[in-house]
Amino acid sequence: MTTWTTLTSPARRATLMRRAQLLAATSVTYNVIEAVIAITAGNVAGSTALVGFGLDSIVEVSSGLVILWQFRHPMPESREHAARRLIAVSFFALAAYLLVEAGHALLTGAQTDDSPIGIGLAIASLAVMPFLSLWQRRTGSELGSGAVEGDGNQTLLCTYLSAVLLVGLVLNATLGWNWADSVAALVIAAVAAKEGWENWQGDDCCAPTALGAVKASDGAATASSCDDDCCQTTPGTVSVAPEASQPVPVELTSRSNDH
Repeated sequence: MTTWTTLTSPARRATLMRRAQLLAATSVTYNVIEAVIAITAGNVAGSTALVGFGLDSIVEVSSGLVILWQFRHPMPESREHAARRLIAVSFFALAAYLLVEAGHALLTGAQTDDSPIGIGLAIASLAVMPFLSLWQRRTGSELGSGAVEGDGNQTLLCTYLSAVLLVGLVLNATLGWNWADSVAALVIAAVAAKEGWENWQGDDCCAPTALGAVKASDGAATASSCDDDCCQTTPGTVSVAPEASQPVPVELTSRSNDH
């Protein structure tokens, strides 16, 4: 797989790192509020899907905290691998919980009450999350951080889950389909497991740390952020001077799983 990335100036990189932290803090704040409302309303209504949605918000909180932890380090790239693994474990735990709870609800025929609060919360998330996700993914892409992009993908996932939750809650409220809530919870579990696997398998090398981090030597280019064999650059494709002021495209070949 060939990945194209961009080397940015130190000033631009510092701006992107601050933006990544601000977006993570915004995500944490919103998701804490969302989690409290969803879990409380879900317990009142007996809705596994709504409780699961709240727990997914807690995963989003942990993801945002991981990003803040990562970028508190002088060299955040050194924490990229650990950050993605921590996020993956959170998703696996959520998927396991929902699988058990939703399966139990389907087998026992548990009744779910209407939840106007849950419906309103799902609509609010559909209005907010797409924009937050877009900024996170753009920032992560320009910064060359798989963890930041992963956080943005999780926020986008929250948008999809909001739609699934909304459908389940509306079907239960209007048609009395109690099973729709459990099916919605199982969908959330499946998507969470997929996201966990992709974060666990994610390739996190080959993210240049700053302008001038790629040097040409004897006609071959090497990325200084790669301290193992997981990436190689195409010989002779780049020559970067420290004083360059414009982003320079670099062709990097990395070992990665296509999803």
